[in-house]
Amino acid sequence: MAGAGRGGKKDPVTWAIPLFFLSMAIEYRHNKKKAATNGTSGGTYERRDTAASLTMGTLSTIAPLVLPRLLRPITPGRGRYATHVIGATAVAAAAATLADRVSATKRRRGDDPSPAAERIASVAGTAATSAGLVSVATGWAALTSIDRLWRRRLFTLGSGPLAWAVALLGWDFIYYWNHRSMHQRRFLWSVHVVHHSSEHYNLSTALRQTVSDTFGVFIPYSALCLLGVSPELVLASRGINLIYQYWIHTEAIDRLGRAETVLNSPAAHRVHHGVNPQYIDRNHGGILITWDRIFGTFTEEEEPPTYGLTENISSFSPWVIATHEYRTMLGDLSMARSWSDRLGFLLKGPGWAKHRRRELDARALASAG
Repeated sequence: MAGAGRGGKKDPVTWAIPLFFLSMAIEYRHNKKKAATNGTSGGTYERRDTAASLTMGTLSTIAPLVLPRLLRPITPGRGRYATHVIGATAVAAAAATLADRVSATKRRRGDDPSPAAERIASVAGTAATSAGLVSVATGWAALTSIDRLWRRRLFTLGSGPLAWAVALLGWDFIYYWNHRSMHQRRFLWSVHVVHHSSEHYNLSTALRQTVSDTFGVFIPYSALCLLGVSPELVLASRGINLIYQYWIHTEAIDRLGRAETVLNSPAAHRVHHGVNPQYIDRNHGGILITWDRIFGTFTEEEEPPTYGLTENISSFSPWVIATHEYRTMLGDLSMARSWSDRLGFLLKGPGWAKHRRRELDARALASAG
């Protein structure tokens, strides 16, 4: 969550790190006393879970400094090998398409499937889809870099109240739509699932952040620069938004009264982390819950949430936490025998992917029988 700002300046999250650890210590003591009377709850600290969350938080500060540099040689518009990757992607896509047609023709005729065509479709289709996603993600990031869009501004708002208002509200509005998309698009869910992977809900969970933002394609926060917001204010808004979202990851605070009409709160965000059927994919706001109320994704906390994933990973390994959904997605892509399925496994929701995977598994079993 922390990092260096533009021009070497520290962002607000860096200065908040001591408060993070102090507040976690206070919450830990509070929860321990509460558990002695009421028993454990989802907010209880578990040593291995907390260590995993803190590890992921640390890695999330390192990854944005390392991954873009590693991927720069294949980044469209920047890297010397980008055209080679795009060309290889096109060849793999063509091979997968041809293999799909061979397999489809054999199925229509009632012939036995071609093992060679099946293998080509699996390998080439997975390679083309994965490489294509990386090229699009890195290319989009380069195209929408904060310095690039700032140079294309039509005017400048300065650093007064209007500039701050546009920066803070604009960041929060874009965050709502990006966050909502991360729950509705599989390749973005693969980025975000890290944050939801804990079966506990306490302040350490707020620090369980992704290491794979590089592979996402988001509405760029740098678009605020086109409205005259300086890069410094954009980055400051990021820090303020993240710090606000930190303290709502707790069961120690119940309700905020009328403030919850406008502001995101622990109660609203507990709903967001719940896997209760009525809570799934609700309450995506950052600072303001207003966006959820306007766009129909708000739900009140009623019954106590059950935290985690609909299918928990049962692991505290940072490697498993960071990669489990990508590995599952690659497995799904390897089963796909059409571009509608391949693109579906990337662009449709996690629920669709789970349902389609079961259908393909059933089809494979029937063919084997």
